[in-house]
Amino acid sequence: MWGNKKGASRRIDSLVGNSTRIMGDLDFIGGLLIDGKVVGNITATEDENATITISENGYVEGEIQIPNIIINGTVEGNVYASNNLELAKNARVFGNVYYHLFEMAMGAEVNGKLVHVAEDHLVKDKARASIEVKDEPPKLEEPEVIINN
Repeated sequence: MWGNKKGASRRIDSLVGNSTRIMGDLDFIGGLLIDGKVVGNITATEDENATITISENGYVEGEIQIPNIIINGTVEGNVYASNNLELAKNARVFGNVYYHLFEMAMGAEVNGKLVHVAEDHLVKDKARASIEVKDEPPKLEEPEVIINN
């Protein structure tokens, strides 16, 4: 849907097949297609143009921190997309979503916060674009009520 913006690629270099289950963290370069199940965090530390695609059958339980993310399956964990994030019609995200550019199809579901992150909040560290997340704003305290008798 976004073609080849900011160097994003739809090329698939690695595949987690439908009958594959991975327990542990993944770090990759290029394009990754998940059609199976991954329990662990997924990153692309060496590639600021990396793309992950989670198919309709794909399932990830863990944090995803990739510059370009396409989800059409289920993710249980926070999602950080420093370039582009696309949620297709079967996407189900149970966690907070941090994004720079965002596209969501009718039928997609996010059970968490959607947080837009401007380009000036992106941090380049070791050729990886990651998102600097700020703490929650402090809550206001209840005003003190003084009654004079």
